[in-house]
Amino acid sequence: MRVCVLYCGRQANDRILKELAGKLSDGIASNGHTVEVFDMNLEMGKIISFYDYVVVITTSTSYFSKNIPENVMKFLKTAGSVSGKRCSCYISKNCGRKGRVLQTLMRAMESEGMYLKVSDILPNGNYAYAVGKRLHVDPAFKE
Repeated sequence: MRVCVLYCGRQANDRILKELAGKLSDGIASNGHTVEVFDMNLEMGKIISFYDYVVVITTSTSYFSKNIPENVMKFLKTAGSVSGKRCSCYISKNCGRKGRVLQTLMRAMESEGMYLKVSDILPNGNYAYAVGKRLHVDPAFKE
């Protein structure tokens, strides 16, 4: 299956999110799936309609904020047909209001009509790899 891992930090090329996205994609790829990773800050306007599964990773706009970067919503609005797309979302642990940030991201994705299957907080790269390894992107599998 074709999987798209999208990440969006407070600015382009966020080192922590890039590492988390890379480790998560390695875990998914270890199950035989084709995975591509994109920085939403740099790839605005990219069409992701042909991917079978979408993963979004982000963080808050500031440490104590519950808001996610604006570019997450902008990207999803211009990414082609994402309504009904199976997906999962994750945030990095480097924000103060983790639960609220994750809830904001989930609402943003669901407002675009995406079918959210899994959400979690990623504390480090090893955990991200383990999450990717156990993530079931096959549509026949019921979580």
